[in-house]
Amino acid sequence: MNDRFSAAPGTVTRAEIRTEPWSVAQAIEELTAAVTDPAAGAVVTFVGTVRNADQGRSVTRLDYAAHPRAEVALAAALASILAPGPPGSALRVAAVHRAGRLSIGDPALVVAVSAEHRAEAFDACAALVDRIKATVPVWKHQVFADGSSQWVGLP
Repeated sequence: MNDRFSAAPGTVTRAEIRTEPWSVAQAIEELTAAVTDPAAGAVVTFVGTVRNADQGRSVTRLDYAAHPRAEVALAAALASILAPGPPGSALRVAAVHRAGRLSIGDPALVVAVSAEHRAEAFDACAALVDRIKATVPVWKHQVFADGSSQWVGLP
């Protein structure tokens, strides 16, 4: 059997906190392959990238700090989207969150969801991004062009 199809439906195929840089194209390709399923009529991906401004202030870079158990929390967030009932119609899910120093344009959070139908895939992907942001202990340190900085998402 082809490795792309080796995970059972209703599976978390990848939950990773990644410190190595990668391109948006690599991120989409890797996570799409991770969730591809012959029963899926839709694969939806989300790529959150580092933007050059926040709250009207110019941003030069971000530094993400991840709790040592962030991957466990990420896997739990992914598994929760597979539960029966909306938006739990996903067949396979995968996500990677970056940690460390990121530049403008770098992918920070990449999520992929496969489902039988597009509406289910979009709903599950949106719910999953919100759940990751709310529950996974990864904190953002924004560095602004004026030399000041701000932590976002600290408990």
